[in-house]
Amino acid sequence: MKRKDFLSALLPAAALLQPFTSLAGTHEDENAVAVIPPYLKKGDLIGISSPAGYITLEDVQPAIQKLKEWGFNVKVGSTVGKKDFTFGGTDEERAKDFQQMLDDKIIKAILCARGGYGIVRIIDTIDFTKFIQKPKWILGFSDATVLHSHINKNFGIASIHSKMCNSFPADWFIADAVQRETINSIRKCISGEKMQYEFPANTKNKTGIAEAVLTGGNLKTIESLAGSKSDINTTGKILFVEDTGEYLYSIDRMFWNLKRSGKLDKLKGLIIGGFKNKKDDEGDEFGKTLEDIVLEKTKEFKYPVCFDFPVGHQKNNVALKCGVRHRLKVTTDGCLLKEI
Repeated sequence: MKRKDFLSALLPAAALLQPFTSLAGTHEDENAVAVIPPYLKKGDLIGISSPAGYITLEDVQPAIQKLKEWGFNVKVGSTVGKKDFTFGGTDEERAKDFQQMLDDKIIKAILCARGGYGIVRIIDTIDFTKFIQKPKWILGFSDATVLHSHINKNFGIASIHSKMCNSFPADWFIADAVQRETINSIRKCISGEKMQYEFPANTKNKTGIAEAVLTGGNLKTIESLAGSKSDINTTGKILFVEDTGEYLYSIDRMFWNLKRSGKLDKLKGLIIGGFKNKKDDEGDEFGKTLEDIVLEKTKEFKYPVCFDFPVGHQKNNVALKCGVRHRLKVTTDGCLLKEI
């Protein structure tokens, strides 16, 4: 084959590869705009899959009902109702179910049924090729942090950190205002509304203003991803973290991990969500509060730091768009996180 004919034959292949290479590189640029999956409209299909813990079909009914009330159609994955010890089916079953929903062109969003543990066991077996070609919204929190971090880091595609099926109230009419507001924030997110949250000031906050891409999730999960292909990229970002069931000394250790690995060095802002601390059974006091732990690790940095943001393993857990630019304003009077 002549050289010019050989090069001509390569051009179509290069054209096909170009979107993948450019997309995969977006996460390296702190100012890059994430690929935003298409927002949903009434009639669109939402898939429910359980890539982590076990959940019954009965337990996802409130979520199915509410999604349908919002005007969406719902496809329940094969992992809902399956049980393999604590998991929603075997690793192979969970990976297959999630893969099918990723590859299904009709499904516009995938809502994780619940958290727990298990996504890290299957993340490296998932083929994201069709997802990259046709992105869709992935929703969840806790163990779903693996998905958010992996997708944002490797493909530069936005996702939604939100409540999952097991958080939808069984009876909407007796649900309190916070439950309704946080569940409705999911609808607003997937429908394309610009998200905005105001919350009270904490006296330990570090004031300031930041504009950057938002990233984050469960702190323990973030720590466990360090050094892997799913390791979170925090450079030039606004980072939010939350956790539950951890001793204060363990939280301290996790923040030391963030600091020593350089993840706090080049932040634009830091948001501390809900932390439900575990009490030491032996009565040993750690001697530092959550605020002390965070401020100790960030004292040399000038970016804003705020506490008590409504995200985490708690009732007040609002939906957040990971990979999307936000404006964080922290003042002595209050705080604002606004999608821009």
